[in-house]
Amino acid sequence: MAPVKLWLGYPYPLGATWLGNGVNFAIFSEAATSVDLCLFDQVESTQESIRIPMTEHTDQVWHIFLPDVRPGQLYGYRVYGPYDPERGLRFNSSKLLIDPYAKAIAGQISWADEMFGYVVGA
Repeated sequence: MAPVKLWLGYPYPLGATWLGNGVNFAIFSEAATSVDLCLFDQVESTQESIRIPMTEHTDQVWHIFLPDVRPGQLYGYRVYGPYDPERGLRFNSSKLLIDPYAKAIAGQISWADEMFGYVVGA
């Protein structure tokens, strides 16, 4: 994937939104310390083609606008923050996260223990 242009973007609407001249990405996290937007070239890709730090955040919403991106772009997030299960915080940046505001999900999910950052049931 070629280098992409980056603009600050808008905190709303949440999710990936086509604005006519590019896509705005916005995701809420109360406790994240940083967020990376990961773009993929193909559904079968096992590694992102580009990882973009989302440096702009407004009222706990991380956001960025990519003018060269079009609808249908495959993406996910890597979110950094504290790992403190007793407080309900399980940040693990090695895990690619699905956008909770996504309008569609491409590919299939094969649930397995390694999908989790902890021992299930413990």
